Amino acid sequence: MWLYLAILVGLYYLLRWYRERQVVSHLRDKYVFITGCDSGFGNLLARQLDLRGLRVLAACLTEKGAEQLRVKTSDRLETVILDVTSTESIAAATQWVKERTGDRGLWGLVNNAGISVPTAPNEWLTKQDFVKILNVNLLGVIEVTLSLLPLVRKAKGRVVNVSSVFGRVAFIGGGYCISKYGVEAFSDSLRRELSHFGVKVAIIEPGFFKTFVTSTPVISRNFQEAWDKASPEVKEAYGERFLAYSLKAIGLLDIICTQDLSLVTNCMEHALTSCHPRTRYSPGWDAKLIYLPMSYMPTFLVDAVVNWSTPSPSKAM
Repeated sequence: MWLYLAILVGLYYLLRWYRERQVVSHLRDKYVFITGCDSGFGNLLARQLDLRGLRVLAACLTEKGAEQLRVKTSDRLETVILDVTSTESIAAATQWVKERTGDRGLWGLVNNAGISVPTAPNEWLTKQDFVKILNVNLLGVIEVTLSLLPLVRKAKGRVVNVSSVFGRVAFIGGGYCISKYGVEAFSDSLRRELSHFGVKVAIIEPGFFKTFVTSTPVISRNFQEAWDKASPEVKEAYGERFLAYSLKAIGLLDIICTQDLSLVTNCMEHALTSCHPRTRYSPGWDAKLIYLPMSYMPTFLVDAVVNWSTPSPSKAM
């Protein structure tokens, strides 16, 4: 019996391997629009797809980021300035994309732009702190997608949304986990709706990688600022020891973050170029071995693991 089961499992993975190796034809004629190309995943993906021969339309937040990207790529790649929190900027970028894609439509949309701060215990934060992250990570994704969807549908193309392992397990307070849970829900509903039109939607759920989103100085500074703005009552409840321990833990990000960003961009590329892309990709050893299994555990067990791995407030019971 176990032999038959092993054979079936082996055949399943062999079939999946074969299906996933099939590549979409005429890639050099296909346009892909990527947000957040100033640095990190977006920057590397833009360069990677450019080398592959696709027509990359790279959206950067700053002109400096756009210029640095153009220097490293071919003349095929084009850049546009985009602020995903601005309706006017999104409308202008959408018109810019329409002018370039014409009747072909947009083969790929990669929603990669994102921020991670301010991140701190929820009680330390204000509504505006949550709004700041949600505007970029969730509402920006939604508005960019809705604006470009007619072009993607015309090409029967792909939408690739960058979520996170924190879209599976809420390890930290603030708007980041909320935004990524929202990206997961939006992507799931979008995938089901667009399947009727031949459009495929994929979700990327990376673990910890060394990008600006996981920058230790930025996260530490914002964490300290949230503490400084907290009320005396909140500070008394949590205590200076909690702050010190948390800042020390944030400092460990430099050690635990994976440096090889291609583990993520390879997943993005596969989602855009494979005839049979996966629904979800979980790049990174921590995503596969820690956070993904945790997302299937009973809630009480996840709560216990999270509470065990984080400091307790000074007034904790």
